[in-house]
Amino acid sequence: MAEVTNQAIIALLGEKFGDKVMNVDEPYGLLTFETTTDVLINVLQFLKENSVANFNFLTDITAVHYPEKKHGLAVVYHLHSMVQRIRVRIKVYVDAQHPIVPTATTVWNGANWMERETYDFFGVKFEGHPDLRRILNMDELGVHPMLKQYPLEDPNRVDKKDEYFGR
Repeated sequence: MAEVTNQAIIALLGEKFGDKVMNVDEPYGLLTFETTTDVLINVLQFLKENSVANFNFLTDITAVHYPEKKHGLAVVYHLHSMVQRIRVRIKVYVDAQHPIVPTATTVWNGANWMERETYDFFGVKFEGHPDLRRILNMDELGVHPMLKQYPLEDPNRVDKKDEYFGR
């Protein structure tokens, strides 16, 4: 069996999805690309079922908050083809004020808990999820703690005052 390369995966995705696969990059050899929410599930399904790619393992679903960007939230999927020994990272940018993405539980049952964790920490709503509720934080918690909306340090801490350090 011939070894599958990142370029072969890019070519497959380009044939199937055209300009819906964008910003292709290979940082440290990890194939990374962006897509849109309207074709996300089709891309995931294609990568899982395609006999060349055979991405049979969903490693992780998470998000990254970029408050300085137009679409401030990226939902990130990591897939692994254990047969081909190749990995891929897929990013979908959504509006941070109303982050809605279709659920990947229709493709992988294991996405259930990963999506719940991403919802809990980042507030991403996975449309069609069978049981989208908090998994680690209290239900009463009115915020999503991984969003960069809060100062990194408490400005009232006295041990950080310049006057104590002769400044």
